[in-house]
Amino acid sequence: MDLKTFNQILEIAFQKRVSDIHFEADNPPFFRVKGQLIKSKLPNLSSKDTQFIAERVLEQHNLTIESFKNDMDSTYSLPNGGRFRVSLFRQRGSIGIVMRVIPPQIGTFEELNLPTVLAEIAQAPNGLILVTGPTGNGKSTTLAAMINYLNENFSYNIVTIEDPIEFLFRSKQSCIIQREVGFDTDSFNTALKSALRMDPDVIMVGEMRDRDAIDACIKAAETGHLVFSTLHTQGAVSTINRLVGHFPPDAQEIIRHRLADIIVATISLRLIKDKSGENILPVVEIMRATTTIQACIREGRLEEIEKHIENGNLMYKMQTMDQHLLELHKKNLITLEDAKRLSRSTDFERKILLEE
Repeated sequence: MDLKTFNQILEIAFQKRVSDIHFEADNPPFFRVKGQLIKSKLPNLSSKDTQFIAERVLEQHNLTIESFKNDMDSTYSLPNGGRFRVSLFRQRGSIGIVMRVIPPQIGTFEELNLPTVLAEIAQAPNGLILVTGPTGNGKSTTLAAMINYLNENFSYNIVTIEDPIEFLFRSKQSCIIQREVGFDTDSFNTALKSALRMDPDVIMVGEMRDRDAIDACIKAAETGHLVFSTLHTQGAVSTINRLVGHFPPDAQEIIRHRLADIIVATISLRLIKDKSGENILPVVEIMRATTTIQACIREGRLEEIEKHIENGNLMYKMQTMDQHLLELHKKNLITLEDAKRLSRSTDFERKILLEE
């Protein structure tokens, strides 16, 4: 492996709209295309090849291979401007690399097939907005679309704290400051404390990773800022449970009250293939903090939240994952089999019959 070959592989992946590239010793590179992992016809990589790739990634950040221990997140840029989020790890004594393509342009809600109500949600004057979902299901892309919407339409000071920085924003109507953990700042918590002294209107935290970060985000929202962040959870209820569960039992009631006061919305994402198999569509659950839902959070009646989301479809433009799946199926965009596979409901087919 040499630098020219490595960059050529990445350029081809970028042009062919590959979403991820896997480099592991004793295997050829693998490409994820339209959700499917495909084994390339390139030669098997050696341990020296994967170490070479890791070294090229690290040197862009003025780091050496000695600074890499066992796991690291980073980014890599091509000379033509193509960018990748990189996960470095060790496996069976060798270095492995997974590189995710970062789209060159930040899509609009319409281009990304996201509900346009996200524009309305993003305009909240303050509070906490959470974008959730499993890894690789569009959290970063959705968050970037919301931040870019504010950037293009409002005069805000927006501070982002990321590990690593993925989408690069250019200040338009707003002023945007992007800080990378490990490069521009020591930690999320340190950066959050600093952000409060930077005259922010909006703070975007790449991920709520621990109790300290969660507490700092809640405090920032409580002090009148609009805070965006992400969690690896699958819906509104699991999101609230995850946040509260980070705190000791004797503090959980207070945390529920604090969350109820500042939560604006949770946006939970999954991706699904369309009927043609050529495109990927987002399936989105949207919970907005109505007074009823706030009461459910305060009182720990989380099992009632999904029903309130379902009932708030017309008035508040909320939707459950199943409601969105039903809508996509009704528009003949997805197959019944794929919809059933993604649904968390045991009676999804009955819901379809009721819709007909």
